[in-house]
Amino acid sequence: MVSDHQVRKLKKMLSNEKTLKESALKSGMDEKTARKYRRTGELPSESKEEHTWRTRKDPFEDVWEEVRQMVTNEPALEAVTIFEYLQDRYPGDFSDGQLRTLQRRIKRWRATEGPAKQVMFIQQHHPGRLGQSDFTHMSELGVTIARQPFPHLLYHFVLTKSNWETGSVCFSESFESLSEGFQRAVWELGGTPEFHQTDSLSVAVNQDGNPEQFTQRYTALMDHYGIKPKRINPGKAHENGDVEQSHFRLKKAIDQRLMLRGTRDFTDRGEYELFLREVFKQRNRGRTKQIKLEKQFLGPLPAKKIDSFKELRTVVSRSSTIVVNNNIYSLDSRLIGESVKVKVFAEYLEVWYAQKCTERIPRLRGEGKYRIKYRHVIDSLLRKPGAFENYKYKADMFPTIRFRMVYDGLIKTRTARSAAKEYLDILNLAAKESESLVDEAIRILLHTGTRIIDSTAVNEAFEAVKTDNRPLKMAVHVVPTDPAIYDLLFSSQGESWITMN
Repeated sequence: MVSDHQVRKLKKMLSNEKTLKESALKSGMDEKTARKYRRTGELPSESKEEHTWRTRKDPFEDVWEEVRQMVTNEPALEAVTIFEYLQDRYPGDFSDGQLRTLQRRIKRWRATEGPAKQVMFIQQHHPGRLGQSDFTHMSELGVTIARQPFPHLLYHFVLTKSNWETGSVCFSESFESLSEGFQRAVWELGGTPEFHQTDSLSVAVNQDGNPEQFTQRYTALMDHYGIKPKRINPGKAHENGDVEQSHFRLKKAIDQRLMLRGTRDFTDRGEYELFLREVFKQRNRGRTKQIKLEKQFLGPLPAKKIDSFKELRTVVSRSSTIVVNNNIYSLDSRLIGESVKVKVFAEYLEVWYAQKCTERIPRLRGEGKYRIKYRHVIDSLLRKPGAFENYKYKADMFPTIRFRMVYDGLIKTRTARSAAKEYLDILNLAAKESESLVDEAIRILLHTGTRIIDSTAVNEAFEAVKTDNRPLKMAVHVVPTDPAIYDLLFSSQGESWITMN
């Protein structure tokens, strides 16, 4: 077959007034063929006819109308599924090797006759115009704190023009997390964009049918910073595309830095958050020029931040508990029947009574959970030890595993009421004196093999620990080893023993 290169060489030879025969010979083609290309003036690639005909019969010709109807009615159907259906419906007519033929045919049909695909419209971003934010789960990165799993989320904020970004650790997609994360972001940035866009977060966006598009708290937050709120359409995450794409790139960058660090474990949360700050700093370093330009168009910050907590009032129940966001928390029994003010922050609650903060409690994540402090109810339990056995929140009455071991040991040798009374005396000692010292006293009693660990034994051990102000030494007896046994290893008798064992 003659190539374009040969014909170009032929034309060059002919232009140099060479004869057709000589030019054909030096171009590596027959004189008759050379005459044809001299006459047409076309290259072989230009005169090549497009291959539009089939070289073999289409194996799906008889069933194509059925296949076409299937993909028309259900566009998401895959060719593999349709092929398996055809093999079941028409046994022996289609072999596994014909799957690729069907895939190509369906692919061509979708590209020429199928439903129109969704077009991605590239947006033009303006400096200082739009900031986007969203929450993203970080558990997939396997970060641990002091060797313990650290499940958490990241509030992620991005300016769409410069792609400047920052974020903060949080544990739920609550309004408090949104408010705190957003305010940290704009104060770190030093200004405010004209618009702030989120997805359809329930803490920011009202459900359909509500006359107001955004919740009052979210609207108040945006008004405080002079920002116009925006939202994306439900189920259209790509409309928040900048921050969504940034999620992926950010987590990939964090993952790489964790690999480089050599460990995913951190001594405490502070060290981990400092690590994240360095990642953001490094990622923003390459955007310096764009950020400098964008900052010129940002709005001013207000005089101060707005409070990032929800305030509510509730009455302490007879069980010495309050309910906040469908979770139960215990308070001091002295407050039973009193109305208290609760400030709900992103990670903790503050309980106020008589203009004084009486309790600061870590906030529970999720719903239907409880946090009961034994110190709040121990006085009442001492007066009613019979209530302990079936107490609904009994599991929270064991500060450490050693306290549980003591109670389990008592319940084996005493009646339920007697065991509860003895254990509650021990728990009261921890509440009134020192939980850590009582725990240490129990540890010593367990390791020294004390047969009966009751309130008397714990009190005595506690006084000893308290007096010494250091853990009691346990007597450890190590049996001396006869060096002669090592000689046995090199003897025939030792070899036999090793073989047998």
